[in-house]
Amino acid sequence: MKKPTLTAKLVVWIIKRFNHRQLVLILSLIVGLLGGLAAVLLKNTVLATKVFLLDYADIEAGNIIYLITPLLGIFLTVIFVRYVVKDSISHGVSNVLHAISRKNGRLEPHNTYSSMVSSTLTVGFGGSVGLEAPVVLTGASIGSNIGQFLRLNYKTVTLLIGCGVTAAIAGIFKSPIAAMIFSLEVLMLSLSMWSVIPLLIAAVAGTTVSSFLMGSQAVFHISMPEAFAFENIPWYISLGIISGLVSFYFTKTCMGIESIFSRIRGQFTRLFTGGVILGLLVFLLPPLYGEGYETLKLLLGGDPTEIARNSFFYGFIDKFWVFALFLLLILFLKVVAMAVTTGSGGVGGIFAPSLFVGGVTGFVSGKLLNIFHFIDVPERNFALVGMAGVMAGVMHAPLTAIFLIAEITGGYQLFVPLIIVATISHLTMRYFEPHSIYTKRLAQKGQLITHHKDKAVLTLLQLGNVIETDLKTVSPDTTLGELVKVISRSGRNIFPVIDRNENLTGIVMLDYIRDIIFKPDMYDKVTVGELMRTPLTTVSSNENMESVMRKFEETNAWNLPVIDEGKYVGFVSKSKIFSEYRKVLLQFTEH
Repeated sequence: MKKPTLTAKLVVWIIKRFNHRQLVLILSLIVGLLGGLAAVLLKNTVLATKVFLLDYADIEAGNIIYLITPLLGIFLTVIFVRYVVKDSISHGVSNVLHAISRKNGRLEPHNTYSSMVSSTLTVGFGGSVGLEAPVVLTGASIGSNIGQFLRLNYKTVTLLIGCGVTAAIAGIFKSPIAAMIFSLEVLMLSLSMWSVIPLLIAAVAGTTVSSFLMGSQAVFHISMPEAFAFENIPWYISLGIISGLVSFYFTKTCMGIESIFSRIRGQFTRLFTGGVILGLLVFLLPPLYGEGYETLKLLLGGDPTEIARNSFFYGFIDKFWVFALFLLLILFLKVVAMAVTTGSGGVGGIFAPSLFVGGVTGFVSGKLLNIFHFIDVPERNFALVGMAGVMAGVMHAPLTAIFLIAEITGGYQLFVPLIIVATISHLTMRYFEPHSIYTKRLAQKGQLITHHKDKAVLTLLQLGNVIETDLKTVSPDTTLGELVKVISRSGRNIFPVIDRNENLTGIVMLDYIRDIIFKPDMYDKVTVGELMRTPLTTVSSNENMESVMRKFEETNAWNLPVIDEGKYVGFVSKSKIFSEYRKVLLQFTEH
């Protein structure tokens, strides 16, 4: 008998030492501390990389290094991902959602470090993306791998993934409430007291680690924003609509450009094309370099015209329309720069770009409104709530946007306009696009888990696990007499009719022959080809379960044949699906 390994002994000891709830609370603290530490590490490595590079660059002198560093960063990222990681790590939040939906919460061990290294190379060298998605993937991987190591069930592993994500967001923004809401709203974790408590522990742990190592100051520390005036509500409503439209532009442009790059043959051709375009954009418009938080800080608390410093616009920036044009250019081209970065092989997220675009959208909107003498809106306030508006629209996460902006800016006194703009932007965006930028790809493949428990469980079901291949097949030339002999050896009431090429030509059920099965004089006169009927519809083995159940409802059938590339594979039945559904439901809901 094989002796248990040291790992197995450790797992058994841990499980015996604590009951399940105690274990989850302890693990949520551990995951929270590690997730917060990952956020601090990533933020500082990117900052160190950027400072090191900028010491050698002077854009005022037109230094050519600004044309090269983004390309170099993407090149190093592609080399690292292709030859070291050998796995896809782009679109961190989408990867986490896919792991929850289709991989039983399993994330690879390399995800605990690979996205941090690759995003450091991308963003530190000037890639126009954010660090939040990579650190979300890191935190999620920490939770997932700890859960896998302890061989916990799907429900608990998913909760630990949420703890890792919560800690990472809390650590990078020092915003525990928004981080917890992000996990509930974007990762679509079930909302119960039992799931909230571990998330709160992880959020506090992540924020504490970050505050201890980096200070407790908010990301955008600004003086008290101007008081909210109720007479400005109509203008905040208009900003909500504008933010929703910008969010739609953001999503469509991002996915469109990434789609164009995916059609470019050759990875190195793709990265060279994207690197050159990104370098030119950053050289002409320096605010597009990196995450863009410096630009937001200037909009919220400094001299906004300083945004244009080191650009060709700076000498003319005192002219209102030149400044407005400059802001509009960086607003719309930030999305292009972001999509080019990820499309060409860079690693990063849309969190920071959505805040950037939202802040500029709000500031420009306020500035343009103030042209009219009868309107007087606070431009800094508009920049703040604009950040929430575009984030709410792009991510389909209005609560996350509201609390994140309130926490990272200390702007709780703007709660009313934050709610107005985030809600209207979200509704405007949903009118044009029902899915967020994170979930659209998964939704198209039917791989998106949802808050609807029935649909969530269906998503977790694998059609391959319920295909029945033990049915007796017959050919179209089989006589009734031969069919009766087959029926006597079978315990099923359905018989697929297969031709010589293994193609399904029809099906025969006992109900079809009930009136002639006991008439021996017809045994040699009638063939299966005369008795069979064409199935109402078919399914394929790679079809998602929601689609399969829709076909059952539309046809009122109890069994459907499975066909792949014209070849017969087997049958799938409602009874088998319901049996598997019950097993998954128990796993999905147990604590």
